[in-house]
Amino acid sequence: MYPQTHVYFAENVLGKQGDDVTLGSVLPDMLIGGEFNHHQAHSKGEEIYRFIKKNGSLLDFGKAVVTHGFVPKGLDYYGDEKYLDFEKGYCFEKARPFILKTVEACNIPAEMGWWKAHNIIEMGVELLISSSGDYSERIKSAFANRLLVSGVDEMFRSLWKEKELNFISRVKRFAGFIEMGKATAVSLARKYRLQMLFKHQVEIDTKKVARLIYSAAESVNDDLQKFFDIVSMQVKENIGAVL
Repeated sequence: MYPQTHVYFAENVLGKQGDDVTLGSVLPDMLIGGEFNHHQAHSKGEEIYRFIKKNGSLLDFGKAVVTHGFVPKGLDYYGDEKYLDFEKGYCFEKARPFILKTVEACNIPAEMGWWKAHNIIEMGVELLISSSGDYSERIKSAFANRLLVSGVDEMFRSLWKEKELNFISRVKRFAGFIEMGKATAVSLARKYRLQMLFKHQVEIDTKKVARLIYSAAESVNDDLQKFFDIVSMQVKENIGAVL
């Protein structure tokens, strides 16, 4: 899922909000690149939380981290990997009708279509969530919290002494790739263009992608809340064993 959605979800699961929760909720996506690939970055939550718990600081940050990824099973596990009796996660299942149009709009090979179509669904979800609350302001506040960001950077230097994460720089770079304001289909498509240029060196048709994002939001509108309700209960149970 996309950042504002992760903030919404972590707040719902933990029953609290704040800069620590906001930053932790999006942390796994900021770990991608360099030291960790996507799956590795989404499998570090339990390791991070156990280290934080042992050291007695940044606890709310750590709790938010474990709501996000694959280990333990957080929001992205159910969005990407497996949800109910679907072949994969919720976003992949909802993406099936969008595959061919995504391939065309994003100028990509057919084999990349399902993955990128699931991104379209995620952006549709982000569009709905962004319109429902001040999640963009929460992200701005957390990213601007120098004491918090420096504290997390110091924590990672202690946890992974052999790695050069440079977390402060990662926060700045990540902010450039995501929608930091109220999301619109057009603003999300423009940010997606930057991501696709950076990751795949391809130029997308932002107008077509924006239309797909709007259609994706419509396609999930009826059952999205049910998805969040089911997954929130499951994630509370999953992370309970860790916390």
